[in-house]
Amino acid sequence: MSVSVLGVVSTCPVFTEETFSAPPSPDTLTYSLPLPAGPVSSRIARVATRAVLQGHGLEDMADAVVQVVGELAACACRFTPGHEVYLSLRYREGALRGALYDGHRRHEHPRLVATCDARRRAALRCWGAWCGRVRGSGG
Repeated sequence: MSVSVLGVVSTCPVFTEETFSAPPSPDTLTYSLPLPAGPVSSRIARVATRAVLQGHGLEDMADAVVQVVGELAACACRFTPGHEVYLSLRYREGALRGALYDGHRRHEHPRLVATCDARRRAALRCWGAWCGRVRGSGG
């Protein structure tokens, strides 16, 4: 209850009509989440990813996707400590695409570029069905 300036007591209106909508389909799965680049970000990314997948009826792939997202978040935070990372999840054409972007700037010196790229490849080494052709960002 709330009291107005004039001393009249009023209540918030109660919404009595219940509406039920169908859960979102996998085809509408498009989420983006900026995260602080810190130790807790990996857990936040995993929890958010599981909730999104369950909400869109994709529980069957949740365990594997949550594992991958957690690893990507941990690696992204290694390269941008103290800054922000960005998680993107999209479901298109029967496939889920997850991307984690970090704010680590590209080096200008060729030797530093090669060293940094080698570190990233080693940190994100991936084999088998998990790896596919990388299309543009978020695509």
